[in-house]
Amino acid sequence: MAGKPVLHYFNGRGRMEGIRWLLAAAGVEFEEKFIEAPADMEKLIKDGSLMFQQVPMVEIDGMKLVQTRAILNYIATKYDLYGKDAKERALIDMYTEGIVDLTEMILQSVICPADQREAKITLVKEKSKNRYLPAFEKVLKSHGQDYLVGNRLTRVDIHLLEVLLYVEEIDSSLLAPFPLLKALKSRISSLPNVKKFLQPGSQRKPPHDPK
Repeated sequence: MAGKPVLHYFNGRGRMEGIRWLLAAAGVEFEEKFIEAPADMEKLIKDGSLMFQQVPMVEIDGMKLVQTRAILNYIATKYDLYGKDAKERALIDMYTEGIVDLTEMILQSVICPADQREAKITLVKEKSKNRYLPAFEKVLKSHGQDYLVGNRLTRVDIHLLEVLLYVEEIDSSLLAPFPLLKALKSRISSLPNVKKFLQPGSQRKPPHDPK
């Protein structure tokens, strides 16, 4: 029996949080080794564990995988969360890239200099309300199904739930005009593995504290 995946990253959300979410949704237990000092990062590099000298890095199935998308693609494929054929995977990839764009904007609003934060958050609100949330609401309305692709749970439903929760942290009113997204958020949050991950004490990371 293979051991649990081991996640190497900082003790925060960053680019590892989506990986934590996907593993948790798939019901996979994992361990974390936090990088807490420069020496920890230096050791990983010196050991040859980081192909491009950067994290996230996940030890899984005898591999040391780096690059966030590559890690997510492997997990989604391994745990059957990547659609049933090439067409479904294309839609999943397309939707995921949009979610990644919004997630990246949110991340930048957190790590940017304090004097830029208000402008970045204003941009996140505007793009969420006028670009990203309407696009996903339209997808759900177009087919009337419970999930974004193929009428079953895939990675993109998990990615979307994650970013919807981030949007709510910024402004809880932003989801109000999107009833289908609100329903999807409730539906995915109620899945046993996801519900467990949302409970206090899980490996889900709290919002970043700018201080």
